Amino acid sequence: QVQLVESGGGLVQSGGSLRLSCAASGFTFSSYAMSWYRQAPGKERELVASITHTSSITNYADSALGRFTIYRDNAKSTLYLQMNSLKPEDTAVYYCAAPYFASWGQGTQVTVSS
Repeated sequence: QVQLVESGGGLVQSGGSLRLSCAASGFTFSSYAMSWYRQAPGKERELVASITHTSSITNYADSALGRFTIYRDNAKSTLYLQMNSLKPEDTAVYYCAAPYFASWGQGTQVTVSS
């Protein structure tokens, strides 16, 4: 059974940084692409970043480009999202996803104060 558990969210001031983590289990993590999504209040869930199983290719939403970095540690079955220069509009629940399995974590709240 695929299980994804996010952590690392919290309250941070504008301009600050956070690192989100996603511990994966129930599948061979190193064989699958992974993604981060977010959903702000009253808005649809949106893709933030994705990474191939070997980390050879990463993709970012325009809003995240240059500020966020997605990376993974296959030995630890863990996905990360380093978020720098955070803005109030980054406030959302952030979800880890394993697209091949259509599986999501429970989400972690990120709140950026102005």
